[in-house]
Amino acid sequence: MSILIDKDTSFIIQGITGREAVNLTRENLDYGARIIGGVTPGRAGRDIYGVKVYDCVRDVVKHEGQPYGSIVSVPPRFTKDAVFEALENDIKLIVIVTENIPRREVAQMVELANLRGARIIGPNCLGMISPGEAKMGGVGGPAANTRQAYTKGNIGVMSRSGGMTTEIASTLTAAGLGQSTCVSIGGDAIVGTTYAELMPFFEDDPATEAIAIYSEPGGRMEAELAEWIAKNNSRLPVVAFMAGRFMDEMQGMRFGHAGTIVEGKEDTTADKIQRMEAAGISVAERIEEIPELIKQRLAEKK
Repeated sequence: MSILIDKDTSFIIQGITGREAVNLTRENLDYGARIIGGVTPGRAGRDIYGVKVYDCVRDVVKHEGQPYGSIVSVPPRFTKDAVFEALENDIKLIVIVTENIPRREVAQMVELANLRGARIIGPNCLGMISPGEAKMGGVGGPAANTRQAYTKGNIGVMSRSGGMTTEIASTLTAAGLGQSTCVSIGGDAIVGTTYAELMPFFEDDPATEAIAIYSEPGGRMEAELAEWIAKNNSRLPVVAFMAGRFMDEMQGMRFGHAGTIVEGKEDTTADKIQRMEAAGISVAERIEEIPELIKQRLAEKK
């Protein structure tokens, strides 16, 4: 089992003729993805690694059938239009890899997705993977590297950092713990899907037995996760690694991603750790500690 995507998930790539999107196309196809078409206005008739290119999403639907998802890899000034086009053509899962999109436009995209019953992952993310099933985005890089880092199993992974998604998965794999689904949610201040919003999917997935997350200073995402776990009495043990602890003394500074700005006490790593531990989340001092903590939590459940 997995969440959001599986081996039968079909999707398109908007902006497919761009340099980054060409690489994404190859990497996803090599992992076995079902990419049924690509979109770049004015480039219809071309193909990228055998994937036909169309001028608009409507033409893909007309000639190739209805895709479930889309990877959006277009310049920031065109991203909102691309996402709106996907949503108006009944696409239900949109992975936005583009960064530097104005917050107001991200908020508009998320609002329309909610109205259309669709889900956005990102922006500024590397997408997701269900090892051995499907990959949608740039997470893991080339297929050979992806297969080395990610293995099929029972641990869900959520991360604001694409690179750390792979780092955690690789650490779990080395410890003999495979993954059910790993999601890079994006590092911006506003993202389409938060940790708390992903939890119900993992909760309902019988193959997922525990969760590992990567957290950073800034924002309320960890507080919302802690609240969700406490309110819903989650069955899943959760282990978190909190990066950037030094940022507690540097309010107003940014750590890594656009969303990691410490503006007040609630944004500090100390406050986040306290909230998570109060909700029963185990917090690792180092990435390498995550597998052992997960094993301990799983043993406690038996």
